[in-house]
Amino acid sequence: MVPVTFREIAPIFRSFDEAKARAFYIDWLGFEVEFEHRTAPDLPLYMGLRRAGFVVHLSEHHGDATPGSTAFVRMSGIEAFHAEITARPYANNRPGLDRMPWGLQVEVTDPFGNRIRFCE
Repeated sequence: MVPVTFREIAPIFRSFDEAKARAFYIDWLGFEVEFEHRTAPDLPLYMGLRRAGFVVHLSEHHGDATPGSTAFVRMSGIEAFHAEITARPYANNRPGLDRMPWGLQVEVTDPFGNRIRFCE
């Protein structure tokens, strides 16, 4: 019997504006587009993004996700990551590098109210 393994997880965050999503996730946080899917040009976008092993899906489809969700991401290199994103200012986020009981943490909030807590 094959043992249970999980190869990848991808939180799905609700998004409402493609340009804002790209500015936040690609231009600021440095994710790359893995795929984009629309059933027609005027229909909602479903997009997969990836950076250094972290995968996130963004959906404009009603019912795919609830705005205001949070993902907790364990990582290494958080100080370099924090320096990178603060060197590329983003008008609506100026995250700190916070010492928490569980480690160093950088929390960002996307334009749709979803939070990502990066922690080392």
